[in-house]
Amino acid sequence: MKVKSVAAVIILVLMTSLLVSIGAEKSSDSKFSKIAVVSVRKIFQECRRNAKFRQEMTAERDKLEAELQSLSSQIDAGKSGLKLAKPGSSDYMNGMKDLLEKQAKLQAHQEYYKRQMDVREQTVIEQLFKDVVKATGEVAKEKGIELVLEKSEPELPAANSNELTLTISTHKVLYSAGCEDITEAVMAKVDANSN
Repeated sequence: MKVKSVAAVIILVLMTSLLVSIGAEKSSDSKFSKIAVVSVRKIFQECRRNAKFRQEMTAERDKLEAELQSLSSQIDAGKSGLKLAKPGSSDYMNGMKDLLEKQAKLQAHQEYYKRQMDVREQTVIEQLFKDVVKATGEVAKEKGIELVLEKSEPELPAANSNELTLTISTHKVLYSAGCEDITEAVMAKVDANSN
């Protein structure tokens, strides 16, 4: 048993020496890869294009909510008017028909507006991500960087266990000391290209 342990230690020492010497050769070699990191989350949160989009979405959402509120007020008025009409009368039946049509219109508008906003947001996010990837490549080429990793700090505590699992499974860069952080340069390029 002791011979196997000694042999394992010797092999481990030899492998470590080999790795250190290979690392020393590579660090003196001018072709050693330069690695950088970029925080896509930070760019999404702080770039001017996203801020402008959020302002536009807020204004549009306020306008749509005003339209929906107007329809809702008309429905409330229709319900009040229906209470005054005699059940079964033509006024009652016409009021009921009008009320049901307005309720259906309100529901259809709510669903349509929700889907419209979701599609628009997805389209903007997809394009912004494509632009971040493109700008990252441009900045990396300008700086002679061969590898760029996405590095965003996880948002903890997580809201639930599923979100925590997702955070753990997607958070790949755990340590990046010595790597250049090019987030600000990429964000500047994204903002400059979006004017």
